[in-house]
Amino acid sequence: MIRKFLRKNKKAILLLSIGALTGALAGFFYWKNIGCNSGTCAIWSNPTKSTLYGAMLGAMFLFSFAPDSSKIKNS
Repeated sequence: MIRKFLRKNKKAILLLSIGALTGALAGFFYWKNIGCNSGTCAIWSNPTKSTLYGAMLGAMFLFSFAPDSSKIKNS
């Protein structure tokens, strides 16, 4: 069952992974270079939160380009 899911959704899983990694790197570098020095920003003042937030946004963005598995012809 899991193998069948992975075979059908390889492209979607790849896009999700690439988006999460790219977003995590972007979130970390945003915190490192710009960030929030005063500590009043809820997300950008903490490197863990900014990295996770960036990963979530990157994954959601690239996952929106993934093909719809219901339209893929079963073979």
